[in-house]
Order: sequence, then structure tokens, then C-alpha cells
Amino acid sequence: MAPTDLLVVGAGPVGLACAIEARRHGLTARVLDKGALANSILGYPALMEFFSTPDLIEIGGHPFPVTGYKPTREDALEYYRMVAAREALDVRLYEAVEGISGTRGDFTITTSRGPHHARHVVIATGFFDYPNRLNVPGEDLPKVTHYYREAFPYAQQRVAVIGAKNSAAKAALDCHRHGAAVTLIVRGPALSDRVKYWIRPDLENRIKEGSITAHFNTGVEEIRETALIVRGPDGRREIPNDWVLAMTGYHPDFDFLQRLGITLADDGVKTPVCDPTTFETMRPGVYIAGTVCGGMNTGRWFIENGRFHARQIVAHLTGTAAAPAMPAPGHWKTEE
Repeated sequence: MAPTDLLVVGAGPVGLACAIEARRHGLTARVLDKGALANSILGYPALMEFFSTPDLIEIGGHPFPVTGYKPTREDALEYYRMVAAREALDVRLYEAVEGISGTRGDFTITTSRGPHHARHVVIATGFFDYPNRLNVPGEDLPKVTHYYREAFPYAQQRVAVIGAKNSAAKAALDCHRHGAAVTLIVRGPALSDRVKYWIRPDLENRIKEGSITAHFNTGVEEIRETALIVRGPDGRREIPNDWVLAMTGYHPDFDFLQRLGITLADDGVKTPVCDPTTFETMRPGVYIAGTVCGGMNTGRWFIENGRFHARQIVAHLTGTAAAPAMPAPGHWKTEE
């Protein structure tokens, strides 16, 4: 069987955009994912509203109709499913990539279901599967989660939310409004400047009125079955607790990237080294796209600007004119 021109690892919005762009330039493309279609979005909280308007997260020129001003998690899942179906993309789900051998033009991609052959590879695996751990005793207790789904399980419970960004702020407010006793624990002196302007005053007012308890300049030292041990300006203290929502962010699978031969920069955030115009890595024929390009700096690339990586990559593969310049990163909307 002839190799596919482009094999994309990751069936999220950016990975799908890469496959669509390749197909429209006469290339064959296949997409692999270890999980479901748009697997990261599947893990978002139920009914979560995107910070972006739908036009900013469209791919392939397909309009994204929504009934409200901004799409929800459910809207996005259905939209990306529809796009993949309408484009008749070759998508293989629940097939984990284990390694890549060979060189540009003749790669063999080994997976949990067998080998694939491709001339070029794009890694668009995102970052949502790997939470930034607290690295404290008790973090693996069943009461602790790094993913927030919905508030109902925490009704009438004592919930500690750890973090200072959008995910923590939204989880704290949602749990409070569904009957939980919420304690917010923030390592720094204040909420992050990245908390959206319509969320921040709501949370600050709940803290000011005392309906949400907040501890700033405070770190968690230990998680116990019925309590947290924290250390703050007043020293070490114990906080009674039933559940811990550690909204501490996420990072790419760096071990996986290195196993695929992708070099990580020694820059403190493990940025994958690539050409900034073509997104080709130091392993010729292997490209990266989307959030994974930022390393630990997961707010640098998101769907809005990561989707344009497809143009840059396919322009390089086909030798066509350079794609239009992408919007500068740094101000994009992120859930973290």
C-alpha cells in the first residue's frame, strides 16, 4: 500500500485543519488519535462556554452556527464531528502512536493497532491529557481531580479549588452556586491577570462578601482524607475538606515528543524546536502544530491561531507560495 502524504497525530481542531489543508492541495492525509474525536474538548466541563466567538475557531471554511453569541463545549464537539464527516477525512480513533522510524519521505508510524506508512508527519497532540501536578503527599487520593466536569457532585460538600486562572475561577463560582462550601487556594498574592474581565469581579465580590473563602500566598503541603495542610502568611494550618479541584494547568507529553525525535529547547518551558515559518522540527519531515508548539507556555497557541499552522505546513510540503502571516501569539483566549 502506498504511503500517505501526511499523517497527522491528534484529531483535535488543529489536527483536522492540517488534514483538510493537505487534501485541498492534492495530498493524501490520515489522522490518528489515541482517544475520541476532539478528545480535549470532550474533557471540558459540561456546557462550558468558549471565550472565543465561533468564527475564530472555524476550520476548513465551514461556518460554525450557534444559537448564542459564543459556542459551548457541546456545540464544538458537534461542529468538529460534522466537519470531519463532511470532509470525509480518514480518521482513526482510539489508536495510540507508539513510535516513528525512518526518514522524510519514508516514515513508519507504529501504533497500538499496527503500522502506517507516511511521507511526512504532523504532531498536533495538544496538552490537556497531562496535568501539572502539585507533587504533595495525598495527591493521588480519590478525592483529588485535575479536571472539572460539573458542580453537582460537590453540592453540600467542602471543596478546595487550587489555582488562580480562569479554570479555577469558573470552578469556584460554579461550585459555590450549586451549594458547595468553597475554599480557593492561590499560590500568589492575587488572582491571575488572565482571569477574564467578566469573571474576575464576580469572584472578587464573592470573596469580599465571604461566600467563598480565599487564601492567597498559600501553598498546599499535604492532602488528607478529610483535610488539607497548607502554609501561608500565618504559617501552617489545617483546612477541613471533602474534595480537591487542582486547577493547576496542563502540559504536553514531553516524553512522547522526545520519543518521536523532537528536540525540546532548554528555555525553562521545554518549547519544541522548530522552524517558526514552516513548523518543521529538527527531525526532517516531522512537523508540529497547535498548542504543543508552546511547550509549558500553553497560552501561546490555541485554536484561533493554531489552526493557521496548517497553511504554513502544507505550503512547505507543496512548495507553494508562503501562507499569509499568522496573528501574533500572546493575547489569545485560553481556558487556563
